[in-house]
Amino acid sequence: MEWKKEIKIMTWIIVVFVFAFFMPIENSRFKEAIMAMFDLSKWYAREHVILCLLPAFFIAGVISVFVSQGAVMKYFGAKAKKWVAYTVASVSGTILAVCSCTILPLFSSIHKRGAGLGPAIAFLYSGPAINILAIILTARILGFEMGLARIIGAVVFAIVIGSVMSLIYRKEEKAKKEEQINFPDMPEKRPMWQTALHFFTLVLILVFANWGKPGNDVTSGGWFWLWANKWYITSAFGLLLIYSLIFILKIKWQHVLLAAIATFVSALISNSPLIPMVTGIAGISVITLIDKKDHDNKEWTISTWGFAKQIMPLLAIGVLVAGFLLGSTHDDIAMAGIIPNEWIANLVGGNSIFSNFFASVVGAFMYFATLTEVPILQGLIAAGMGKGPALALLLAGPSLSLPNMLVIRGVMGTQKTLVYVVLVVVMATFSGLIFGAI
Repeated sequence: MEWKKEIKIMTWIIVVFVFAFFMPIENSRFKEAIMAMFDLSKWYAREHVILCLLPAFFIAGVISVFVSQGAVMKYFGAKAKKWVAYTVASVSGTILAVCSCTILPLFSSIHKRGAGLGPAIAFLYSGPAINILAIILTARILGFEMGLARIIGAVVFAIVIGSVMSLIYRKEEKAKKEEQINFPDMPEKRPMWQTALHFFTLVLILVFANWGKPGNDVTSGGWFWLWANKWYITSAFGLLLIYSLIFILKIKWQHVLLAAIATFVSALISNSPLIPMVTGIAGISVITLIDKKDHDNKEWTISTWGFAKQIMPLLAIGVLVAGFLLGSTHDDIAMAGIIPNEWIANLVGGNSIFSNFFASVVGAFMYFATLTEVPILQGLIAAGMGKGPALALLLAGPSLSLPNMLVIRGVMGTQKTLVYVVLVVVMATFSGLIFGAI
C-alpha cells in the first residue's frame, strides 16, 4: 500500500537525521574511523579496481556468453564421469566473479537441467569461494599462505561436500541418472579449444598484471623474475589476445589493430600501467560493441557491464563499511576503526573451537558481496583475529548467506539445505583449527 511506502521513506529520513544530529565528530576514534574509511577506499581504487576488477568482469562475461549449456551438461550431467564432474565443479569457482547470491541462478539452472546433485553442490560452493579475483586479492592482501590455504580448503570443501550430499541422497541421484541416459549431446558453436584459449588468455593477463612483489629481502628466484618481467609477460599474452579476437571471435582485423595501436601508444607515453590497461579495456569494449558479424561479441561486453553494475556498488559499500568499522591497514599505514580491537580479539582471537565456530557461523549468515570478505578480514586480522578463524570465515562466508540459504531451500528443499549448511560450517570450523595450529 502507498502509506507503507511513505512510512518507509519517513523512517529513513528520521534515521539519517538522528545520525547527523548526534554524530560524535568531536570524538577522536570517530574521526580516525572516518579517515580510515576514505583511506581504504582510496587504496582499493588505486591498487585493485583497474588491474583486478575490470579484467575479471570480462572473464566473467566470457563464461556467461561463450560457454554453452551443452558444455554444462557435458561436464556436470549424468553422462559425465564422476572424477571429471567433481574436478570441473570444484575448480569452476576460479573463473567466476560471483557472490553467494549471484551463483544461485547458475546453480538453479544446472540443477534443473539435470546436473548431478554432487557436482551441482560442488559448483554452488566453489563459485563464490575461490573465484580467481578473490584468490589474487586474498594472496596479495592477506598473504600468500592465506591465499594458498583458501584455494586448497575451498577445492577440498567443494569435492567433499558434494560427495557427501550425493551419497546421502544416492537413491534420488540414481533415478535422475536413469532419466538422463538417453539425452542427446548438445553441439558447441565453436570448438571448445578456441573458447578455452580465449578464456585462459584473459585469465593469464589478469594473473600476471597482478603478480605481487616478493619480500623486500628477495632479489632473485623464479617469483622475483616473474615480478620483474611481469609487464613483458602480460604484453605477450596481450598479443595472444589480439590473435584470439581476430581468428576466434572473428572481429575485423582493422578494428583490433586500431585498439592494439592505441594501447601500445598509451603504454609508451605513460609512466603508469593503469593507462594502457584502461585503454585496452576501452578498445575491446568498443570493437565488440560495434561488431556486426557475431552478436555474441557484443553480448560479451554487455554481460561484462552487467557484472560491473552488480558488483562495483556492493564492493564500494563493503570497502567503506570495512574501513569505518575495522580500520585501514595496508603498506605502512595502520588506522583504527570504530570497533575496539579487544572486542574482536575476545571473540575470534586465538585458535579455540569457539572462535573458529563463531567465525564460521557468523560468516555463514552474513552477506558478503564479491570480494568484500577480503577488506573485512584485513581489518579483522589487524584488530586481533586469529589466522584460524580468519580462514574459517573465508571458507564459510563467501559461499553462504541468509538470502542464499532461502533461495537454495526453494531449489532443493529444506532438508538438503540444512545438510549443506551444516557441512560447510563444520568443515570450516575444523579447517580453521588445523590451519591455526600449523
